[in-house]
Amino acid sequence: MSTDDRRSYTQLPPVAGITSFDDAMRTGFSVEDCVARLKRHHWAFRRLHEVFVKRLTAEPVYELKMGFSLHAHYCAEHAAVWRSRISEMREPPLGLDVVPHAALDAWFDEILSAPDTAALLLGIYEHAVPALHAALQHHRDQTNKLVDHPTYRLCRFALIETTEMADYGARCVATLVTPERRAELAAWTGVLDQLLVQAGGLDGGAPATNGTAERMFSGKPFVFSRAPQRDERFTDPYNMGVHAEAFLYDKAMPPEPKTLMMYYKRLREIDVPEMMASILAETTGKPWEYTVDMTRQLWDEARHAMMGEIGFRHAGIDWTKYVRVNFTWSMALNSQLTPLERHAVLYFIEQGLMSKTGKRFEWETGIAAGDSFSTMIQDYDWADEVLHARIGRDWYVKQMGDARRAIEFGDQCWSKVLIDWQSYLDQQLTRHENWWPALYREWCRVHGNIPDPAVLAYATSYKAARADLKDLTASG
Repeated sequence: MSTDDRRSYTQLPPVAGITSFDDAMRTGFSVEDCVARLKRHHWAFRRLHEVFVKRLTAEPVYELKMGFSLHAHYCAEHAAVWRSRISEMREPPLGLDVVPHAALDAWFDEILSAPDTAALLLGIYEHAVPALHAALQHHRDQTNKLVDHPTYRLCRFALIETTEMADYGARCVATLVTPERRAELAAWTGVLDQLLVQAGGLDGGAPATNGTAERMFSGKPFVFSRAPQRDERFTDPYNMGVHAEAFLYDKAMPPEPKTLMMYYKRLREIDVPEMMASILAETTGKPWEYTVDMTRQLWDEARHAMMGEIGFRHAGIDWTKYVRVNFTWSMALNSQLTPLERHAVLYFIEQGLMSKTGKRFEWETGIAAGDSFSTMIQDYDWADEVLHARIGRDWYVKQMGDARRAIEFGDQCWSKVLIDWQSYLDQQLTRHENWWPALYREWCRVHGNIPDPAVLAYATSYKAARADLKDLTASG
């Protein structure tokens, strides 16, 4: 007779509803086997995080930048909980920085070094994510759900997001990887398959093999590219012809069109993930909690960019026709400052956003405009910035020693950044087109409004003042 036929008290669910009596009596993984697999899972999340971060800045396709930002956040969070679970299982020292197998490391190196977007998508979303997903499924199904419930639960949660990642990636591959490019990469994907076999699978559950790990694209160490790239929709990335903040903080301007400028400011935040990825890629020796916090902020900034994108859609505006989103900030910081200096500028700007002309003001502007969607965006954007200020205090300010020194250093670093309005014009990289009148006219047309002459005539650029309205020095 099955043990499940011996009903529990008044037929209540047995084993806290986790599983059946029979399944709870099944022998699953030992602690040693469990930890060995958890370390492989942890390594996979950690290396995938590295791939997403180090390929984000130079990836031109906007949607992929956004997807990589989200998936890096997922991987950082899951690596953190795996580290915590391993620490609970008689494991100190944890050895979480030890490569589980040379072939597995080579496998991730190859994906990181993929030569173009198509290869990168195949490596991430047809190899790494499916292999990790399968390993998590196997662990969830084979471990004892009662005895190892903490791990079982983590696997269940992780599978929700690896499923989402895999579905997203499959759609990207279907759109961006042509049959011809797939055929050209067949030899390389064969190398990936062989490396995973050598490693005994991602979770180490199969027999590993000895021998030198074959490499194709990762024969030379990967070099992170700091220069941001944008796709063809970003037609004028050096354009500094419309000073958003000067318009937004001008009391003479009505609140309704200011929502358009706030959508622009949000969409322009695409450059923050591009810059923050460079901090993460080039900063070493930090605890994983630093990576988790900074990657959360990176994802928040990507969310803000998409809020702006959706804001324009909500307003009935095709931003690709009427808005010129530049990359001059991320390009300048990435090329001219050290990682610590970039973080200093980021923190300095965040502190300014807490002032009366900061995030609360933008939220109040949405309310004054009677635009509930803009108000919602700014409400959450303000909340995010409070979190980001805390992240800055925890990691940057503590490193600097005190808040005053942190602020002063940030101001100094931003002041020495050369974002050269005139040079971009002289090099014919841009004409610094004032795109605002055309955008405003289109918004008025869509909403049946008569253009306000004063709003229509707005023509202030970033030639003489940076975003916090401070005058530019000769070097900044």
